[in-house]
Amino acid sequence: MTGKSKGAIAAGHPKTAEAGQLILEMGGNAFDGIVGSILAAFVVEFTLASAGGGGFLLAHTKEKVNTLFDFFCQTPKSKKPLTKIDFYPVAIDFGGASQDFHIGRGAIATTGALRGLETVQKKLGKLPFAVVAEPAIEYARQGYILSQYNGFCLGLLASILLKDREGLKVYAPQGKLLQAGDRCVMRDLANTLEELSKKGVKDFYEGEIAHQIAKDMQEGGYLTLEDLSHYQVLERKPLKTQYRGYEILTNPPPSSGGILLAFALKLLETVNLSALEPLGAKHLQILTEVMALTNQARVQGYDDFIHQEGIAEQFLSPQFLGKYANKWGSTTHISIIDGEGNAASATFSNGEGSAYTVPGTGIMLNNMIGEADLNPFGFHNWPVDRRLSSMMSPTMILEEGKPRFVLGSGGSNRIRTAILQVISNLIDFRQSLADAIGASRIHWENQQLGIEPLEDRENLLENLVLPANTQVSRWQEQNMFFGGVHGVAVNDWGELTATGDPRREGVGLVMGHF
Repeated sequence: MTGKSKGAIAAGHPKTAEAGQLILEMGGNAFDGIVGSILAAFVVEFTLASAGGGGFLLAHTKEKVNTLFDFFCQTPKSKKPLTKIDFYPVAIDFGGASQDFHIGRGAIATTGALRGLETVQKKLGKLPFAVVAEPAIEYARQGYILSQYNGFCLGLLASILLKDREGLKVYAPQGKLLQAGDRCVMRDLANTLEELSKKGVKDFYEGEIAHQIAKDMQEGGYLTLEDLSHYQVLERKPLKTQYRGYEILTNPPPSSGGILLAFALKLLETVNLSALEPLGAKHLQILTEVMALTNQARVQGYDDFIHQEGIAEQFLSPQFLGKYANKWGSTTHISIIDGEGNAASATFSNGEGSAYTVPGTGIMLNNMIGEADLNPFGFHNWPVDRRLSSMMSPTMILEEGKPRFVLGSGGSNRIRTAILQVISNLIDFRQSLADAIGASRIHWENQQLGIEPLEDRENLLENLVLPANTQVSRWQEQNMFFGGVHGVAVNDWGELTATGDPRREGVGLVMGHF
């Protein structure tokens, strides 16, 4: 095994991880691998990811340069009267809880996914973009067998995916919804990815595809050709914070997830968690209070000033933290590290999809303007031409400047609490990566406390002192509702581990060691 093929990758589907592995074995680096894996996810994790969505990629180069690539969705440059907007709700039942989403052409924001991947590839990759796209194109053209998780997600979102004939011919080709074990073929998407990977993604933003989107959006949507052609990938300095001697890198403002994660870690750091029993009564009490206080702080000091310069420093200042320290979704993720010391953490999403597929392309556009957690001031109150905030928080834990853990999660508002608990499990309780990700989780939000099974300790809940009017939901099994953390790790001896979250049928692959 050559040095070029050393590395580890964790992702939400075997084919997503396999794509990254194949690219590393072809001599690509971590950035080639993760771009190829994201393209593959557009095919095999179609309910969570799409070329019509957006995301964030946290990059650490072997030269120890850290960059956050923001290719998330942008609000349109202009609005229309609501009477002319195609925008309506659908309810999705997750088993223990349901969530309303809003879809339609009026829910679509400007997509950044393809331009973001091309930018990362050109700046940091080694292989041609067309080569990196080959696994994804193969999966789409030849088809792949739907897993149990694929089948479950397809069933959840069938009412969205089957809204137009483009979706029907992919997901119900014989007039019946595909099930786990069936082969899913995406020929239009294969042809589109092949064309764009060879000629560049400019056609999607300025050419024939862009004109088709703009034409269709005249009926019920906001997007225009100007929105698409002016979209830019933003390179940001990662948010950096310390936690018990480790350096944590994550997504900076204007996104919410990273700073809320950092805020919660700062609260946790005031308590000696290592002396507590993991998921014991005291630990659960502290986690619940930290989550509740973080939510409170968000409402009182962050959402109103999310685009203000210096908001991160203000929000994480001892003065602001001191007010709280004494009180106590449809996303997917890929983590990768290579043998040269490059690492990347990417979280990306298409929301639940808008139910609009660009004709002939196989690409369903996002519904980010219809995502409640991205619109804290209510629907249709978004400022024009502004990068949407997000809970997505691709994260790295560095020790002496080198990545020790690379991780992130899908799961909407559960992203930050899932990552918080995994980081604490790794650092405070010294758990293995697999145990840290596999441990049961809780999530508190808006007077709702969700708790995964606690084995033989369910009676602990009776002793919890919860915020007023809190309703408790006890889940019968671990569930995708609580996120999907996929991570890779390197120990002192250069040994690699990779773990995908079993809640989302995640997969980890390791090739050699450093």
